Amino acid sequence: MEAVKIKEDLYWVGAIDWNVRNFHGYSTLRGTTYNSYLLVDEKITLFDTVKYGFEEEMLSRIRNIVNPEKINYLVVNHIEPDHAGGFLKVVEIIKPEKIFITKKGKEGLEKYFHRSDFPFEEAVTEKEIRIGKRTIKFIETPMIHWPDSMISYIPEEKILISQDAFGAHYATSNRFDDEVDYCALIQESAKYYANIVLPYSPRVQNLLKTIKDLGFEIKIICPDHGVVWRKNTGEIIKLYEKWSNYIADPKAVIIYDTMWKSTEKMAYAIMEGIVKENVEARIFKLSVSDITDVMTEVMLAKGLVLGSPTLNNGLMPTVASFVHYMKGLRPRNKIGAAFGSYGWSGESVKLLNEILNEIKAEVVHEGIKIKFAPDRETLKQCEELGKIVAKKIKNSL
Repeated sequence: MEAVKIKEDLYWVGAIDWNVRNFHGYSTLRGTTYNSYLLVDEKITLFDTVKYGFEEEMLSRIRNIVNPEKINYLVVNHIEPDHAGGFLKVVEIIKPEKIFITKKGKEGLEKYFHRSDFPFEEAVTEKEIRIGKRTIKFIETPMIHWPDSMISYIPEEKILISQDAFGAHYATSNRFDDEVDYCALIQESAKYYANIVLPYSPRVQNLLKTIKDLGFEIKIICPDHGVVWRKNTGEIIKLYEKWSNYIADPKAVIIYDTMWKSTEKMAYAIMEGIVKENVEARIFKLSVSDITDVMTEVMLAKGLVLGSPTLNNGLMPTVASFVHYMKGLRPRNKIGAAFGSYGWSGESVKLLNEILNEIKAEVVHEGIKIKFAPDRETLKQCEELGKIVAKKIKNSL
């Protein structure tokens, strides 16, 4: 298998996972990649390994450039098993002089592999090593998105090797952002941020500030998943600035489930009211929707309207599951409202409002709950609720 040249002496030597469709609950309908990078200098350096089972694919690409045993240094930017699952086999083959890793990364790998005889050298923020014509600088990025995480910067080439940051689960035979469907790439990048990086947004803001303060000029970004950014580098950085500051688009997303169509009729009436105010709306029925796709739309939309019938004094299981998932990802700065139908107790709207308050949404209405089935008048109330949400969205611009 062929390595791919990124720049003189720098190669992509990772692996492509065409068939993965579920990544610990995250739907990966386009597959993914496990990216590793080989830098050939006086000290030949490998950045990250691959998921267990993909080691030979990576090593075969390395062999097209150098004998793996000639690799001097290994940089471990992130120890999650999709990047470090192949660590042990790779280390046994290349026998590196040094392995650069954060303190938390060292602790994690020693516990994961139950060994402490690796030639680890601790990497801390602004530590730099000279490998010949080039320098590698490290920045620790704890909780973006694991405690061990760090990024590596090659100043002479203006290249950032960014581990999971700026990544996307996107399997492709092409390696660069200007060689793939750009709309699909941005879609997958947004999905990746919404479902993995979003809860760490304040830390992303701090990292972007640190990079700016240190004067790092970035022309190429090499993430651990997806493609290498070489043409639209500035664009993906701007998107991370936008997403990490919780800046959303002037549209609304309506998320619900239904038992006997009553809550569904309400959802569509609310959407009608939003659209009549010339605000874009998207609607998702949770029993037929992938929650990671829904979560992407939550991040991108300013308005968030949640609906559920009352079941056993609570929410529909699909709605309860989704809002639990959403809370963990901590979206912010939303304009929120709730609705639902009930037969005899009617707690769902109250519970949904509590969820909206937990994520610090601006709740613009007490919510609408309807007993049994909505009539023409109550559907009109739902439409008015949609208009209230839409007007608030427009006023927030």
